[in-house]
Amino acid sequence: MPALPQFPAFRPIELSDREIITDILRGYQPVTSELTFTNLFIWRRHFDLQWSVHEDWLCIIGKEDLRPRFAMGPIGPPGRSGTTRLLLKWLKEHTGDSEPCIERADESLALEVSGEPGFLVEETREHFDYVYLTRDLIDLAGGAYRAKRNHINQFHRAVASYTYEELEERHAEECLALQERWCLLRRCEEDLNLQGEWEATREILINHRSLGVSGAVIVIDSAVKGFTLGELLGDDMAVIHIEKADPDIPGLYQLINQQFCARRWSDVRFVNREQDLGIPGLRDAKLSYGPDHLVKKYRITLKG
Repeated sequence: MPALPQFPAFRPIELSDREIITDILRGYQPVTSELTFTNLFIWRRHFDLQWSVHEDWLCIIGKEDLRPRFAMGPIGPPGRSGTTRLLLKWLKEHTGDSEPCIERADESLALEVSGEPGFLVEETREHFDYVYLTRDLIDLAGGAYRAKRNHINQFHRAVASYTYEELEERHAEECLALQERWCLLRRCEEDLNLQGEWEATREILINHRSLGVSGAVIVIDSAVKGFTLGELLGDDMAVIHIEKADPDIPGLYQLINQQFCARRWSDVRFVNREQDLGIPGLRDAKLSYGPDHLVKKYRITLKG
């Protein structure tokens, strides 16, 4: 195993770092969707993610477009305000960015630093995670889920037969082709976030076995028409990283969501379906599934 980079030395996240970073994350039992090795790995190029260790804490820094360089909240035991301050000061002094920040900090870190002088803490609603009771996503019971049941009934009326299969390497090429078609329809080349998602999807499909994630595909007429991938985030919560379906098949998104939860995550209490990024249509879709709660996230900066 490679030696751990010690702060202030950072190095890019690589697949060979999976074991040590995963061990740190599991010990922390995170609730925010970003904090799995998979998420860090598949988004590493888009956000130029790099990691280091300072005493008992894992530190991750990144950069997106022309925005100031950021850090994620130090990952580890309580007492993180000192390391948070150290990270922000180091970023300001060594990157040339006048206003570096901690992005997507969880509520426990926000509470820690809000009582310390010199910090500014603000909610970032677009990054809140949507967390659902797994049983709700499986049963789709009651009036609140009538529309979801109707969509699945539409699917069954439109599709004579289908198969649900666990994701295997032989499916990867068809999944990538489906993602390519989805990107053409959504004009990914004009949106940096969608470009980043395309690269993240490619990374997770190619490396899903090495990353230890679970996945499934829906096959119709011998062709993959939908796929999804996820993994455990904590002891009682799964997180869904990617979900894509042929937009021409009604109810397919609702079906693959329900089936993946029923067949893979039925023994886990919660399912985290990540954030809406402030996109109105995506927010409406996530709210329509009746989240049990939202996981708040925060931006932390130094005052003055």
